[in-house]
Amino acid sequence: MTSSSSLFASLSSLAPHLFSLLALLVLLEQVSYLLKKRSLPGPPLVLPFLGNAVRLVADPTGFWDCQSRLAASSPLGLSANYVVGRFILFVRDSELSHRVFANVRPDAFHLVGHPFGKKLFGEHNLIYMMGQDHKDLRRRIAPNFTPKALFTYTSLQQIIILKHLKRWVDLSSPPAAAEAGEPRKPIVLRLHARDMNLETSQTVFAGPYLSREARERFNVDYNLFNVGLMTLPFDLPGFAFREARLAVDRLVETLAECAGKSKERMERGEEPCCLIDFWMLETAREVGAAREAGEELPPHSGDREIGGHLFDFLFAAQDASTSSLLWAVTLLDSHPQVLAKVREEVAGIWLPDSDPLIASDQLREMRYTEAVAREVLRYRAPATMVPHIASEEFALTDTYMVPKGTIVFPSVFESSFQGFTEPDRFDPDRFSEERREDQVYKRNFLAFGAGAHQCVGQRYALNHLMLFIAMFATLVDFQRDRTDGCDEITYVPTICPKDGCRVSLSVRCAQFPRLSLR
Repeated sequence: MTSSSSLFASLSSLAPHLFSLLALLVLLEQVSYLLKKRSLPGPPLVLPFLGNAVRLVADPTGFWDCQSRLAASSPLGLSANYVVGRFILFVRDSELSHRVFANVRPDAFHLVGHPFGKKLFGEHNLIYMMGQDHKDLRRRIAPNFTPKALFTYTSLQQIIILKHLKRWVDLSSPPAAAEAGEPRKPIVLRLHARDMNLETSQTVFAGPYLSREARERFNVDYNLFNVGLMTLPFDLPGFAFREARLAVDRLVETLAECAGKSKERMERGEEPCCLIDFWMLETAREVGAAREAGEELPPHSGDREIGGHLFDFLFAAQDASTSSLLWAVTLLDSHPQVLAKVREEVAGIWLPDSDPLIASDQLREMRYTEAVAREVLRYRAPATMVPHIASEEFALTDTYMVPKGTIVFPSVFESSFQGFTEPDRFDPDRFSEERREDQVYKRNFLAFGAGAHQCVGQRYALNHLMLFIAMFATLVDFQRDRTDGCDEITYVPTICPKDGCRVSLSVRCAQFPRLSLR
């Protein structure tokens, strides 16, 4: 009893000191934030330790809209905030964004892709590489996006798009209901589009190396990863962030097994049928030559490392593509004159009744459809920001030095509404041969990033969006189920319509084509 009383008395005597220490830490945190913020617009005070993390997670749209308004009020085009011990900087100005993109190097900025990305993705993935090592890896990746490879992918993409369009129509207009004359039932496309894109990525990237069981596990793990992206970074048992990190480990391991199987198949001289095969063609040859010579294996040839890079590709292609497809449907519905022109162009090039795949030369002929796809990406850039971390102090402007450790958010979205003619208007003709605003305002079109880390798969992504727009507009009649605020932007984590794109569908053509690989 005496011992317990003594302990309580000791703790009671320490309490004022502990409280004083805590108060001092809070004060130092506020002072540090204000010194870093200087004259930039941002909250004058922040919640101790968490900062504005709760608002960022609970209402990301409102959080970033506020940062955008604050940056617009600043002559520098910058605004500041504080999240979980990190000072953050929002960059609205296009030229300053280019300055960040152009200075990804050890003594300036590191691309991180997500504020807490290294915890999720690991330390050695493509987005964290720089210098000669990064150049060497991009050289190895280049065969993935040759015309031959892209043609292989477009064939796979069309077959999967058609499969899911049929499923969506059946959900919205079941055959029995259609025969009975019942009205179409609206469906929310967001999760359906995500599933379509996940199957597309699995098939295009890993091809025959993923079994049905592996795909099912893959889908579960990718969903855990997606949920973890939007939560607080508590890497503890029971928290979504921990579940996401463990899911990434399993996904990378699965993709590493695919890389190993592809190497074996390419060593046998078989024809490439997916992205990992095109990648492994040269890698398998180099690995074989090194083994015969008794030398070390070439860099960037390990299955686990390749699996990590494949996951980077999948992450980049999956959620951004889903966002673009949803906005394409939304914007085509709200701009019937654009939809009519797409349908007219596609009908003059591709006849689905004869059951062909859209050929590469036919896709290149769809100039207006490509303009629509590019305008969707400009008007609703899916990855609205590209987080970087300042590894050292950096003079971003003549008057503002970015503090070391700052998470910097160059805003691709904000850049898209600068420079262009009537930037707030959805206008595919801005990308026509006559106006060529993609060239005139090239520095403002940052949907695929800029600098050394500009998206290596941008042609693949654009082809996928074009194919979807062409097939969706041609094969399906659709109507948005509009409600107040349905087209407002929400973050999940890329942007999509607030209602998830609620739409009713029915067959437009006489019958769906029977597409197949020949």
